[in-house]
Amino acid sequence: MRFPWRFLIAEAPLGGVYEFVQNPFHASRRAWLWPIVMAALIFWASGQSNLGGPSIPGIDKVTHFSVYGLLATLVVRLGHSARSAWISLLIISGYGLTDEWHQSFTPGRSVELADWLADTAGAAMAILLYRKWTWYRLRLETPLEAKPASQKPSAVATVAAP
Repeated sequence: MRFPWRFLIAEAPLGGVYEFVQNPFHASRRAWLWPIVMAALIFWASGQSNLGGPSIPGIDKVTHFSVYGLLATLVVRLGHSARSAWISLLIISGYGLTDEWHQSFTPGRSVELADWLADTAGAAMAILLYRKWTWYRLRLETPLEAKPASQKPSAVATVAAP
């Protein structure tokens, strides 16, 4: 199976940093599947009255930070320009705000500004890492394809006859 996203890799003018050159958010419909699934899971979880988890102070903020960081990574991967990064941050921050509003209708849940700030901070950190850490970005964008048999190391050692 071929890698579904077609993009060009061009060398940036500053010191060998690679940048993906592509129209912002120009991705196939199938590429939107994982961000939509993640957003649906967040929506479902925010509608639950009692979510299980350890009773460690502040763990909910860490969870918000991590989950929205993952969602932001899934969204920012769809476009590779600075503009798409800002748009991704606005989308995820707005979704976090609507998620807090959604929680206000759920018995046993409350709206907290700190949760939304954790959502936005997690999204911003994930987008920053994706945009600035080339190794991380290339690892996420490299397809998981099997090597041809000629390139695989042999499991059987060959011993020369005496």
